[in-house]
Amino acid sequence: MPITMKVNGEDRTIDADDDTPLLWVLRDELDLTGTKFGCGVASCGSCTVHVNGKPQRSCVTPIAAVAGQEITTIESIATDEATAVQAAWQELDVVQCGYCQSGQIMSAVGLLSENSKPTDSEIDAYMSGNACRCATYQRIRAAIHLASEKLEA
Repeated sequence: MPITMKVNGEDRTIDADDDTPLLWVLRDELDLTGTKFGCGVASCGSCTVHVNGKPQRSCVTPIAAVAGQEITTIESIATDEATAVQAAWQELDVVQCGYCQSGQIMSAVGLLSENSKPTDSEIDAYMSGNACRCATYQRIRAAIHLASEKLEA
């Protein structure tokens, strides 16, 4: 049955089984490959996208659950928080291998959208579902603090 949703600002109609994970629709049907497959069980955060402005794991989100919803991927995130996060990521050279970074950025943007001045413990708690195999957690935390400062300026 066709399912319609808004992806990165465009209405898209997908003909897929209701239980097809959003991740595979984004990557295989819409060629939006910035969202990564990491674990398939929502444990690593690599597949994080925004659904109606909130971070959500796309690997376990059935396409039927997002019918009529607004999906934003790393390819088009353009809020003030996203701009600040991306600038901080570059300034502090956060990325090592980069595989998890789209999910890390999408989660960091979600955090700053909810809490513009998070503490270390709030950052750690919010970002705890995002795994980084290269262990850049200290740089990620520092970049979130820097992005917070950029948003205040």
